Amino acid sequence: MTTISYPLRIPKKIVTVAALRSEEQHIDKSTALRQLLHIGAEEYVTQLVSEGRISIGKSAEMLGVSIYDIHRIAEKHGIRLGAAAEQLEKSRQNAKRM
Repeated sequence: MTTISYPLRIPKKIVTVAALRSEEQHIDKSTALRQLLHIGAEEYVTQLVSEGRISIGKSAEMLGVSIYDIHRIAEKHGIRLGAAAEQLEKSRQNAKRM
């Protein structure tokens, strides 16, 4: 993964959360902050997929993972990907008519 340096002002409360993660996982605060940022990015991107705003392929590209990983990530964040219940029912009805 390519990284860049980016100036950023971080709220003290977020730094406190990162410090807790740092202690619990025995990592430095910078790593903990990057992990928290990545977790937020995963949730945001999979939410965009679930809303139909971006494709699974695009989300995989943005996060640098496979499309199969996107389903796993979405599940981890409690986000359901795929057809909604009403879409599945319409598909069943269409299949019966054919």
